[in-house]
Amino acid sequence: MSWRELFNGRDLSGWAATGDAAGWDVDGGCIRCRAERGGYLYTLDRFEDFELSLEYRTEPRCNSGVFFRWSDLQDPVNTGLEIQILDTWGQEQDRHSSGALYDLVAPPQDVARPAGEWNRMLLTCRGPRMRLEQNGLHAWDVDVDDYDTPGRCPDGTSSKYRYAWKEMPRLGHIGLQDHGGVCWFRELRVRTG
Repeated sequence: MSWRELFNGRDLSGWAATGDAAGWDVDGGCIRCRAERGGYLYTLDRFEDFELSLEYRTEPRCNSGVFFRWSDLQDPVNTGLEIQILDTWGQEQDRHSSGALYDLVAPPQDVARPAGEWNRMLLTCRGPRMRLEQNGLHAWDVDVDDYDTPGRCPDGTSSKYRYAWKEMPRLGHIGLQDHGGVCWFRELRVRTG
């Protein structure tokens, strides 16, 4: 299958917001999170098995994320998996670092670039397997079927999720998060099949 553009570079056609839609706009051919309580911006279409490619750039201290397989628009935090976007360049890595599968898997190395620089993500979801490369570096490779207990990771540590990811729908929206700080997204493409 060929790549399909999720963003046309001109307007937010194909996207909707869960919060204040004015918190999201188009700036220089990019989707911009203006950090004005925009909530989440999400694709109207839903995806199950796919590759997602995008680039993002943040201001210092920005906190955002890319959500995927997000099944309930009223509950993104528990029904969407999140790739963390956070100004953590040069810091020790944990499950909340930039590039982490939020609260589930830490990247093995610093995969983020400093605030102000563009970062590239490539997310692959096939059945229970999910993999992220960021800036050409391996971030994580996960079998979601291993997450079979609500609030627990396979290693026994706790997580924020109320549901077992093994039981969650795999068909869901792709979303961008406004959690404080201005950021830009561009080159958003998806390939299914």
